Amino acid sequence: MAEERETAGGISGDDNVVALLMRQHGEIRNLFDEVEAAEGDARRDAFHRLVRMLAVHETAEEEVVHPYARRGVDGGESVVEDRLAEEREAKEVLKEMEGMDPADPRFMPRLEALRYAVESHARAEERYEFVHIERNAGPERLRTMARALRAAEATAPTRPHPGAETAAENLAVGPLAAVADRARDAVRQVMGRG
Repeated sequence: MAEERETAGGISGDDNVVALLMRQHGEIRNLFDEVEAAEGDARRDAFHRLVRMLAVHETAEEEVVHPYARRGVDGGESVVEDRLAEEREAKEVLKEMEGMDPADPRFMPRLEALRYAVESHARAEERYEFVHIERNAGPERLRTMARALRAAEATAPTRPHPGAETAAENLAVGPLAAVADRARDAVRQVMGRG
């Protein structure tokens, strides 16, 4: 069994929001790999799971990580504004892809652009936000933030919405917004802002 890394706050694994976010970054990279390797319906389904994961992850960051970074990290306001600009770039590419069939010849080049934007954003978060949160947040704050992140993950749908028989149709009915809304509500409840 692999030994979990203990943080500066003395906690690790599922009790540490930074460890959970890093795990999500790995899951997102794996989902990009899966979308790229798949074809047909399997690609469509993998893309749907990627969109869901991105929606949950970004919503949790916007509700949990960024507010703390603004207050608790030196130069936090600037750090967060830079991360939000990166997120907007990725969301614009994703918006272009929402109605696109994975068989469309434009799909894979847009997926590559999305992957580049998302992975660049993730590296910046890890370097400019996560490391400072781990150093500055106390163990209880890290635990509370981790609970909020897990609540956001749990609220996201795990299957297509009724009436949307394919992942492409599911995307067309606005699941990115719906997932984000459910995740935001769950985070606010855990953080005591609901």
